[in-house]
Amino acid sequence: MRLSTYFLPTLKENPADATMASHRLMVRAGLIRPLAAGIYSWLPMGWRVMKKVMEIIREEMDAIGGQEFQLPALNPIEIWEETGRVEAFGDTLFHIKNRPLVLAPTHEEIFTTIARDNMKSYRDFPQIWYQIQTKFRNEPRPRSGVIRGRQFFMKDSYTFDRSFEELDKSYLLHREAYKKIYSRSGLKFFIVGASSGAMGGTGSQEFMVESVDGEDTCALCDDCGYAANLEVASSAVKPVGRLDDSRSIEEIHTPNAKTIDQVAAFLKVSTDRLAKSLVYKTDDTAVLILMAGNDQLNEAKLTAALGKGAVPMQPEELALSTGAGAGSIGPVGLKNFRIIADKRLEDANELISGANKDDYHIAHVDLMRDVKVDGYYDLRTISAGESCPGCGHQLRVVNAIEIGHIFKLGTKYSAALHASYLDEAGEEKPIVMGSYGIGVERIIACHIEQNHDDNGIKWDKAVSPFDVHLASVNMDNKDVVAAADKVYSDLKEAGIEVLYDDRQGVTPGFKFKDADLLGMPVQVIVGERNLKQGNIELKFRSTGERKVVPSAQVLSEIKSYLAN
Repeated sequence: MRLSTYFLPTLKENPADATMASHRLMVRAGLIRPLAAGIYSWLPMGWRVMKKVMEIIREEMDAIGGQEFQLPALNPIEIWEETGRVEAFGDTLFHIKNRPLVLAPTHEEIFTTIARDNMKSYRDFPQIWYQIQTKFRNEPRPRSGVIRGRQFFMKDSYTFDRSFEELDKSYLLHREAYKKIYSRSGLKFFIVGASSGAMGGTGSQEFMVESVDGEDTCALCDDCGYAANLEVASSAVKPVGRLDDSRSIEEIHTPNAKTIDQVAAFLKVSTDRLAKSLVYKTDDTAVLILMAGNDQLNEAKLTAALGKGAVPMQPEELALSTGAGAGSIGPVGLKNFRIIADKRLEDANELISGANKDDYHIAHVDLMRDVKVDGYYDLRTISAGESCPGCGHQLRVVNAIEIGHIFKLGTKYSAALHASYLDEAGEEKPIVMGSYGIGVERIIACHIEQNHDDNGIKWDKAVSPFDVHLASVNMDNKDVVAAADKVYSDLKEAGIEVLYDDRQGVTPGFKFKDADLLGMPVQVIVGERNLKQGNIELKFRSTGERKVVPSAQVLSEIKSYLAN
């Protein structure tokens, strides 16, 4: 491709609204252009990268038996209402004005209806179906370029099996396929246990790329490889436990002591002996949650424990429901509440909690004696430096970008949409499903996040828009132009994708800056000085290494480098 006729609007300056390196470089290198908040146009250079990533995905999905579909982005809202996901997605679901339609953020419902209407016998299974489709989510604060947009490409696939045992096999097939996709795309990634969120189901894992700008937070153990999203991460933090004495409860005046630290300082006790009370409510139940000291409640874990979402009770409701304001609430004598506690507090005694009376606390609380706890759950958010639950090594807490998510859906959607089959005995059984997503743009953005310097992008060959960036430095020198034209012709005949900077009136310095910005693996620089010696210069973008070789060896040198 000759750059003189190629549409490639590069920029010298960073876009003002771009904070992530990938966002800055994708705009500057002419891969994308913003149209509106969270909506981007893909220009020819960027679309070349997109197609390469999509092809890697297709090859690996086809290798595990995947069959490609293309489903409509417009969906009847009734199908989404059957599964309860209109409410689950809330304002992020795009609705079509004056029409009972939505723009699909994912396609579980539609794939399930196809399976329901066409797969009736146990002989029809297993099935792996996938698509690479435009998706829509009404992100309230789109940011980070294509990392979090309102319109984006997703590879979503779905498995249909007869049993949970067969689902496990389909799930592992996808897990291995995803590892190959990300490795082939040149990404350094890790896999974490994750919350299923609005997708539901019995289990899920996320594929993550570590990034200081990532919106997810993960716990990692560099020793044994434990990894989990902070929404589900656990640690080997010590339980509060029981003390030998278990005295009778006692009400204590604690004037102006509201926070855990204030109460601990006033009573001269460890913060771990304080049972912090948090009050939430679901649609039909008031819930008191007990946490140890300054441990922070993890709302994703709370949702999993309750089996439904919950929201904090407002200050005006607290006084009516408990008799006290925040900081003075506790479980002893509390009526009409479901009480649950974090596992650190399981069967603990000699605790201090609020007395449900402002400026008072109760000492010597024994959770086995004084409180009816409905259940103990892992509810806390872990902190960096806590011990790994697998090996005891210290955990790191890092920011990360999610690049893929796989779910064991089970029968959540098949039950809601009445998708069933007849087994060998003629009994009707619900189809067992899995769902697996990849953010295609995120692969590209994360590749750039991991492969760039101050001058621009450093593409891996597998996803690079071109293999070679050829620059003719002196376009007014006929010998230089002829030599560059021959290199261009030889590379094309060898099947090597080459971008040829043959622009007139552009200074060598500007061409070199564009070559580094665009980041093709190999740069070929044809200049008057080297050519007089019968040589041409090569530059390898990933390392910055330069090499001057005889003109006749250029093709073989490039072939050797790209092969390795």
